Amino acid sequence: MTYALPPSHPGQVIGLLGGSFDPPHAGHLHISREALKRFGLDRLWWLVSPGNPLKSHGPAPLERRMRAARALVDHPRIDVTDFEAQAGTRYTAQTLRALIRARPGVRFVWLMGADNLAQFHLWQDWREIMNTVPVGVLARPGQRISARMSPAARVFDHARLGARQCHRLGQMNAPAWCFVNMPMMAISSTHLRQSGAWADTT
Repeated sequence: MTYALPPSHPGQVIGLLGGSFDPPHAGHLHISREALKRFGLDRLWWLVSPGNPLKSHGPAPLERRMRAARALVDHPRIDVTDFEAQAGTRYTAQTLRALIRARPGVRFVWLMGADNLAQFHLWQDWREIMNTVPVGVLARPGQRISARMSPAARVFDHARLGARQCHRLGQMNAPAWCFVNMPMMAISSTHLRQSGAWADTT
């Protein structure tokens, strides 16, 4: 099947930041720039999802979130895609299978925050995800202990890279993951929705 995807080529290391982006904001850009630097990525794709299976309420329409994300992105190595909607995938493991089939030879790295690592064992086929692609975890200072105590971190402790090796993450074979501390911006999609800043004016 043919998909409309950002440019890529075999051997390239592409980070994947998935989420509802409801709405996208400066914090998403901040962690994306940090991930490009910390994990040795060539490019980074925002995977704007149709909806989060772990959330009971649906997000704003996909078209609106895609427009907002593309309007916000100001980095030449960050792209926005609705691949999950195109491929009909609902869970990360399914998305990764489809992406790897669609772009053979590209080295993908899954990116997430430490809050996601804490609940990662609740994700469908989470062990498959860890065994399929390297994983980069971004956290604010002080979250390292709680992240290390998570079930996923304990199960895959043998595959964790030291902080000084994180720039090699994209070249590692799965399972491999790295946890880096970084300053976070005090902004969230939830806060923007609650403040009315993302109210639908259409």
